[in-house]
Amino acid sequence: MIKILRRILVISMFKIDWKKLFFIFGIFTVFNVLIQVSTVPNPLVGWIFQPRDQFFSFKSPNNIVLSGETSHLLGVDNHHENLRDTPLVVTLNSSAKVNQSDVRYQLPLKTNEVLLFVKRDIENAPLDINDDPELYAPLFRNISTFKRSYEWMERILKVYIYQEGEKPIFHQPQLRGIYASEGWFMKLMEENRQFVTKDPQKAHLFYLPYSARQLQMALYVPNSHNMKPLSIFLRDYVNMLASKYPFWNRTHGADHFLVACHDWGPYTLTEHEELTKNTIKALCNADVSQWIFVGGKDVSLPETIMRNPRKFLKGLGGRRVSQRPILAFFAGNNHGRVRPILIKNWSEKDTNMRIYGPLPNKVSRVMSYSQHMKSSKYCICPMGFEVNSPRIVEAIYYECVPVIIADNFIPPLNDVLNWNAFSVIVGENDIPKLKEILLAIPLRQYLIMQTNIKRLKRHFLWNVRPIRYDLFHMILHSIWYSRVNQIQIPHPY
Repeated sequence: MIKILRRILVISMFKIDWKKLFFIFGIFTVFNVLIQVSTVPNPLVGWIFQPRDQFFSFKSPNNIVLSGETSHLLGVDNHHENLRDTPLVVTLNSSAKVNQSDVRYQLPLKTNEVLLFVKRDIENAPLDINDDPELYAPLFRNISTFKRSYEWMERILKVYIYQEGEKPIFHQPQLRGIYASEGWFMKLMEENRQFVTKDPQKAHLFYLPYSARQLQMALYVPNSHNMKPLSIFLRDYVNMLASKYPFWNRTHGADHFLVACHDWGPYTLTEHEELTKNTIKALCNADVSQWIFVGGKDVSLPETIMRNPRKFLKGLGGRRVSQRPILAFFAGNNHGRVRPILIKNWSEKDTNMRIYGPLPNKVSRVMSYSQHMKSSKYCICPMGFEVNSPRIVEAIYYECVPVIIADNFIPPLNDVLNWNAFSVIVGENDIPKLKEILLAIPLRQYLIMQTNIKRLKRHFLWNVRPIRYDLFHMILHSIWYSRVNQIQIPHPY
């Protein structure tokens, strides 16, 4: 019997393919483990299968982890009791850094719940005492609030861009001329990978990607003085989006935004009540007297002239204060309600007040328009047909203190910038006293304003590849900040 067993063992050792046997055994083992894992609770499945670099534990920018005890700040009620003992998480923008030890699975938090917490965190931002080489506190209304809000934008903001709409009105930015701001924002927004999402369910904001300038060129009948066809076109476009998607009707347009620099931008919205009242509007024509631009909700868009996009940064900057012999300078077309008064009072009246209509050839041959700005202490920025003026940004580029003359005008990015720190605002009725007002400013105050202008310039520059705190990011932040501020914090009873 023992001999028979030995023979069987020897035969089996040489006849059986042990490699194949172990391979088959391994497959069955792995399959069995996967079946076991699929039956355990969701967190373990998420930990194994979800990409670890997509989520981070919900922290405020000062790196304080928020436990379930703070979930009431997000509107978590009794029906969310199961969330209270779990760290909160939100989706992280791809450019932000992830602490792998803090990775968690994603919870089904609503967008408004996240924004509600963000608003609370921004409002309670501690005083910022650290010197940031990229920011200069006197330029801002509240540097601590701005920094905290900007950090949240970089971490979580997602923008959905509607693909509907045909060129040239939609998705075709105009990058030259006086209305280039809306074109450059559109170009850089549609190229962006950090903030743009293709999943509208993840979006905090929805962008209507049209150009007011292209709309005017495509639909306006010259000399008709009739903007209604433009308004009807936008009304029908928004109604189409509202019928096709649930997102407009969900907030009645409050989380949607548009960017328009053409003077007619506000007036082309009036055929759609929700588009006019609820949407966040970034407008160059930021005139509060028209009841279309809403201060505190809408964004005053800087108007930038782009003559040559390839050489945009060439020639910017100005002369030292000691090399600015001209007290004040203006040259431009004589239209609107303010410029005729300015020219009547000051043109050819005082050698220190270089006030012209269009710059005369005999003057420009000696000193160009830009050289005048670089050689002047103050650059006069009166409104034209509308309250906005590209001279404000031009003055900043040439480090000349802007003097804004436009009643009812909200200066660019006024929600975060302190314009008293680097500009002079003069009432339209005070034009006859303009020189007296400027001479009354102490030299020390002027030097501070001029220094502030130099530091401000970086925030008004377009970059082909956007950088932190440049004009693209400043505009986007103001839109984001407006959206956050719209969220209502519930009061305990």
